[in-house]
Amino acid sequence: MCILILNRVYLLQLNRCRVHVYFLGLRPLVSGNYISESSRVGTFIPYWLRNIVVQTFPDEVLDLDKSVRTLDLTQNKLVEIPMEISELVNMQRLILASNHIEQLPSTMGNLQSLKAMILDGNRITSLPDELGELVKLEKLSISGNMLMSLPNTIGSLRNLSLLNVSNNKLKYLPESIGICSSLEELQANDTS
Repeated sequence: MCILILNRVYLLQLNRCRVHVYFLGLRPLVSGNYISESSRVGTFIPYWLRNIVVQTFPDEVLDLDKSVRTLDLTQNKLVEIPMEISELVNMQRLILASNHIEQLPSTMGNLQSLKAMILDGNRITSLPDELGELVKLEKLSISGNMLMSLPNTIGSLRNLSLLNVSNNKLKYLPESIGICSSLEELQANDTS
């Protein structure tokens, strides 16, 4: 274990870091594969991010609640997303690509600030109807999963400009996609 006091750090990158590191006094920011915590000096916080082979969603991430803007847990072994993810109410970008996620919790609809959700390369078979509640969502990429269909509520995503559902098991796209008035790019390659 390593304990560091970092009073001036704004960004912290910990890709492929297999050592538990504890930090004191970081400023608030979560972006891409960088993370810090809006903590008081003297509080110990563990950090895990990309490609660290995490199998369960880190509780420490949920403790960040309103300070999270971007959360990236790509290339881990996550199987599920906890219902409590809905507490990250200010999150704008959620990137959980290349994990083992099979389904999304219905509470995802509470992430009203979410603008981009990247879920490529998982094992997701369906999306919850609550997806349609993400009214600010601009980019949804869920390629390389096992989707059989998309919910009709996808038509409620009026700000959606990019939808990538390539490499899934989709037989058809719902007509409600035609209501997505901002949709500029629809990728549905290699669906069968």
